[in-house]
Amino acid sequence: MLNSYIFESNLKAKILIVRFSSIGDIVLTSPVMRCLKEQRPDLEIHFLTKEVFTDIVINSSNIDKIYTFKKDISEIIDLLKNEKYEFIIDLHHNLRSLKLKWALGVKTYSFNKLNIEKFMAVNFKRLKGLPPIHIVDRYFETVNSLGVLNDGKGLDYFITEKDSFNINTKFPNLNSSKYIALVVGGSYYTKQIPLSKLIEICNSTDKQFILLGGKGDLKMAEELEKHSNNVINACGQLTLNQSAYVIKMAETVVTSDTGLMHIASAYKKRIISLWGNTIPEFGMYPYLPSAESKILEVKNLKCRPCSKLGYHACPAKHFKCMNDIDVSEIIL
Repeated sequence: MLNSYIFESNLKAKILIVRFSSIGDIVLTSPVMRCLKEQRPDLEIHFLTKEVFTDIVINSSNIDKIYTFKKDISEIIDLLKNEKYEFIIDLHHNLRSLKLKWALGVKTYSFNKLNIEKFMAVNFKRLKGLPPIHIVDRYFETVNSLGVLNDGKGLDYFITEKDSFNINTKFPNLNSSKYIALVVGGSYYTKQIPLSKLIEICNSTDKQFILLGGKGDLKMAEELEKHSNNVINACGQLTLNQSAYVIKMAETVVTSDTGLMHIASAYKKRIISLWGNTIPEFGMYPYLPSAESKILEVKNLKCRPCSKLGYHACPAKHFKCMNDIDVSEIIL
């Protein structure tokens, strides 16, 4: 069933911002929406994403209307045509968004995904073509001609009172309000922190960790519980926005290259990020986090990056990009 969420209605010129997925990528669009809202009050801002990612933007005060679809963009094209948009800001820029732009037939501003440069980095390890610019600033290149500039305030992530709770009541085994949020999951195996490294990290301090992840991460979290007595397993127990609240209240966030890492950036947390097959040079490292944040990676590994996304197993079968990270550098 088609979903749309209207927050206000007026006679302003309507624009449609497009970002279908995923968690981190959508969070990284938040400064663009904020600056459009503040710097172009003549525009009514609509946002299009996949239904499964609605919770990421549903609470945003910078969006006037949200459209979602489940599987195919054709589910929603007729409704979008009726909106009569002034223009489209395409921050996804793939074949699906191209289909949408053709169907709506209005002026578009499209994000440069640097596909050729990423292809050269992955297949020939040529990183020089990747500009030393964060993806957020490249998103802004898409809207600069509209007079919209980055305000430098970082990312936004909005949660409501219903997503907030007393941390110590929710987790009665937590013995302090100071804890570390540890993200044990990841969209791909080659982006996930291995169990051996998780154990080493947890056993390096007496501080407590709240483990974050989905139901698919339960097995890893349960194994970690067997080897570390200072962990509280919340995997599969929280909604995305509840996990965001745990991150918001955490002292430090330890994570791989995940959507939760970008949510931590929105809250200006101290982030310790471990990088596997992906590399910060792709431009998706933590954006304006706490100054004490740290990136850990194995540099000059001949097989890295092996993908711009990830794999369900290490293609080289050694997973050195994660296994060789020196986590003794982490001070918690």
